[in-house]
Formats: sequence, structure tokens, C-alpha cells
Amino acid sequence: MNEHVSHTAPEADRRFATTLARGLAVLRAFRASDDGLGNGEIAERTGLPKSTVSRLSWTLHQLGYLTHSGRADRYRPGPALLALGSVASASISFVDLAGPIMQRTADETGTLSLLLVRDQAKLLIVKTWRPRGVSSLWLEAGHRVPVMGSSSGRALLAAQSEEAYHRTVLLTGADPAAAAETRREAWSQLMGRGFVIHDPAAYFAPSIHAVARPFQSRDLSEPVIFTCGAMPEDLSLERMRDEVGPKLNAAVQELERIMGQGGGTIFRD
Repeated sequence: MNEHVSHTAPEADRRFATTLARGLAVLRAFRASDDGLGNGEIAERTGLPKSTVSRLSWTLHQLGYLTHSGRADRYRPGPALLALGSVASASISFVDLAGPIMQRTADETGTLSLLLVRDQAKLLIVKTWRPRGVSSLWLEAGHRVPVMGSSSGRALLAAQSEEAYHRTVLLTGADPAAAAETRREAWSQLMGRGFVIHDPAAYFAPSIHAVARPFQSRDLSEPVIFTCGAMPEDLSLERMRDEVGPKLNAAVQELERIMGQGGGTIFRD
């Protein structure tokens, strides 16, 4: 396996549409917990000049992707964006099928079960399943976690194709040698026991312990990540390794069988 990063950033390709990328960056700036965002806040989150953000947000508003109530110049996701998301969700068949399986996993383990996808340099939570009767959990859809320093990120790196892996390393700005070692270790965990655990002592947030498992849907070009997480006092390393990890692996294997991928997910290309 060639671990040398030799790919250039997408922005260097003459086919790359910078204005479109900036418009999408504006849309990605919004989080589920936001009560609207002003142009200044969007500029801060995206790193784009405020004048550029003003033009993009106005255009997205005119197209229906953002809505503007007129109160304090704050934008919110609009109906066109909702429609686009609904079409995407309906076209990706495994999401609805995973629901009952992951809810059962959350209930049996008392952990928050998550579905994450790569969004540029981070992983975006797109679905959560909360265990019934447990209230002391966190994280909602729209929250982003780093690729480096998380179990979910390690699972992604292990399962990505060579091209996607190199692109992710470029986007995150990770040290190539460190990323290569992380990928090798995660791959070994994945092949040895079917799930990935990042060292809790080196996790990006001290209040989170998590175990992760990738899933490669035929609908998508790169893997998504299923994760179970909880606070350290509720999810020790031993419990992740001996109980929650095996249950998560079994849950994703069940989804693979339902999807007609009975032989298991084939990682990388």
C-alpha cells in the first residue's frame, strides 16, 4: 500500500468551481443548534471575507436555500435546502433500514449511536439514536468531529480508498507519516475485531469515549461511519472492547445482510 501523499488540493484543478465551493461552505456553516446566523458569523466560521459572504447569502436566499426573517439580519436554512436534503435522504436506501438496528444498539448498550459522513476536513453527524431512559448524553445532527483524534475518524481512514485517504490527509493538514501510522493501526483493529477504538487518553475531547465501525454503501463513493459513544464513566475502554464494539460490529453486519452485502463490507479499492 502506497502511503505517500502525491495528490494536489482540489482547488488547484482548473475544473474546480471556486464560487460554487464558497456557496456550499456558507451552507455548511449552519448547525442544528443555531438560531440563525448573521453574515459576520458565517464569515467567521467559513474564513471567507464578509463582503463575499454577503453576496453568497443574498444569492442563496433568492434561490430559497436560505431564509431571512428580517430580524437582526439572520439567515436560516430555507425550504429549497430542506427539499434537497429530503431527496438525498430518500435516495440513500440504507439510512432508513439502519434506524431500527441502531436504535436497538443504542438501547442495549446505553450509548448514543451515530451516523457520520465526511464533510471536507471533518466528520459530520447526520443521524443520532438516543438510548431510551438515558438523558446524560450529548451531540446532535449537524455537529462535526475531527478526523484525527477520534474513533470515527480512524475508522474512516482505515476504510477509505487510497485516493480518498490522500485527499482527506490534505484537507485535514495532518502530518502524512502520522496519518499513515494511524491508518495502519486502525486497519489492524478493523480487520482483527471489526471495529476501531481511538486511545481515550488522546481523544479530541476528554468527555467522550467512542467505538466506530465503517460501512460502505453501494449508494456512496466512500464509507460512512457508525459510532457508539458515551461519557467515560459510562463507557470504559474495557466495555468498548468487550461489549459495545462487538454489538456495533454485529449491528452493521446485520445492515450489510439486509442490504444484500452478506459477504461483509469490502473496504478500500
